[in-house]
Amino acid sequence: MSEPSFTDHTDSETVERARQRAATADRVIVKAGTNSLTDENSRLDRVKLDKLVSDIMDLRDRGKSVILVSSGAIGAGKGMLNGEETETLEESQALSTVGQSHLMRHYTQSFDRYDQTVAQILLTEHDLTNPERFTNVHNTIETLFDWGIVPIINENDAVATEEIQIGDNDMLSASVAIGMDVDLLVTLTDVGGVYTGNPKANQDAELIEAVGANYDAVQSLVEESTTAEFGGIQTKVEGARDASEHGTPAIIAGSQDRDVLERIATAKPAGTIFVPINGDTDD
Repeated sequence: MSEPSFTDHTDSETVERARQRAATADRVIVKAGTNSLTDENSRLDRVKLDKLVSDIMDLRDRGKSVILVSSGAIGAGKGMLNGEETETLEESQALSTVGQSHLMRHYTQSFDRYDQTVAQILLTEHDLTNPERFTNVHNTIETLFDWGIVPIINENDAVATEEIQIGDNDMLSASVAIGMDVDLLVTLTDVGGVYTGNPKANQDAELIEAVGANYDAVQSLVEESTTAEFGGIQTKVEGARDASEHGTPAIIAGSQDRDVLERIATAKPAGTIFVPINGDTDD
């Protein structure tokens, strides 16, 4: 039996139209995971954070409004408490409160290099599912956009009981992307995209450049390649799929790839693009 193809149902013209649509997006959500912001000891890495900010400012310089969904509070907390390990949910929640202010301080300092003001928004699932509460979130973000400010969103881990688990911000970013009707969702990861296997364990794993009608095959493959340290890719794929089903192009790309957001903004290949199922990229 031949190996399944992941490009047969997503032709090059459709992919190129999706890339062009991503490049012209006026409103963009950029989601950065914990591994894209921390070092090998799970502590906040200022070099990685500054690189992320530099990439985001490339989008701002192009006149785009950007929402940053950022993980990393617990990692920042560990750095503040000399690598303190947590054993209970309560300890993780407390650690996140220490790290969140530390994380925002570094973001503020990094964005200050570009005279860019930022704002912090902490959300729980209730804020997303309750219409009245999400209307308030929506209006706040719209006002921040009007003021030229970059909102930085994270889970409110201090009060959330189930959100402290790998991948939670992937679904949060997708929910905000859909609720705010943004033009593009970019999920940055240390893996660099969606592969035919776990690239950390399989050197022969190949990058899947586009996901469209081949989604079921891709999802099955991702589930087969999932491991304890690789499980987060599932929620990234699910979140990107949710956005694409609402007509929003979504891209999973490498946080450490050079000029990754500039490449996306100039319609160059970057990571894996999820072709919008609705909208003007349809066949």
